[in-house]
Amino acid sequence: MGRPSFQRGFPHVKLHMINDKMRVIGLTGGSGAGKGELSLCLMSYGIRVLDTDKVSRLVTAPGSRCLGELVERFGEVILREDGRLDRHGLARIVFAEPDPEVRKEKLTALNRITHRHIIAEINAWLEGRAKAGDSIAVVDAPQLFESGFDKHCDFIIGVIADREVRIRRIIARDGIDRTAAEKRIDSQHSDDFFAEHCDFVVYNNGGIDSLEGQTENILKKINYDKIAK
Repeated sequence: MGRPSFQRGFPHVKLHMINDKMRVIGLTGGSGAGKGELSLCLMSYGIRVLDTDKVSRLVTAPGSRCLGELVERFGEVILREDGRLDRHGLARIVFAEPDPEVRKEKLTALNRITHRHIIAEINAWLEGRAKAGDSIAVVDAPQLFESGFDKHCDFIIGVIADREVRIRRIIARDGIDRTAAEKRIDSQHSDDFFAEHCDFVVYNNGGIDSLEGQTENILKKINYDKIAK
C-alpha cells in the first residue's frame, strides 16, 4: 500500500529486515486510544504482540545505559528512592512543560535517548518470532513513526478514539488531572495524521463487539492464514 512518507529526526536509529516470509505489523495510536485492547483482540487469533511500553521499562531498569543517559539529560529528579525510573515524574517534566517549544525539545530528547535502545530489543524479538515460524508479528509502538520503525512494517494499524474518551482513560489509568491529560494529547499526532499515514484505522470508543469486528476485517484483508475467509 502507498503510505505517504513521514520525515523523522532520528537517522541514527538503525533497523534491519528480518526475512521475507514473516510480515511485521506496526500498531500505534495516541495515549488513551486503546491500543492495548486491540492487542488483546489480535492475540486472541494467536498473533504475538510486542508491547514496547514493557520494552521501555526493561531498557530503563536500574543500572541500564539508557537510564543513565536519561538522568544525564533530565537530572536525578526522575529517579525514585530505590533508583528506578519515576515514569510519571518524567512524563510530568516533559508533557507538563508550559512552553510549547521547550516541551517539544524535551520530548525530542526523550525520544532520541530511548528509541535506539528500544529498537535493539524489537529487532531481537522479531528475529525470535521469525525463527519460530510466525507468519505475522505485531509491534505495539506509540512512537512508531518518531522512531522510524514504520518504514520496516508491512502494514500499520492506527487506533483512534474521541478526545473525551481518551481524556477519561488517561485520567483513570495514570491518575493525572484533566489539564495534564490534555497537554499529553496535544503533544501527540492527530487523528488526521493516523488516517493519512496508516494502512488501517481502528475506532475504539468502547464496545468489544465493534473492536473484534474491525480486527477480523483487517486480518481478512491482509490474508492472515489462521482466520476463516
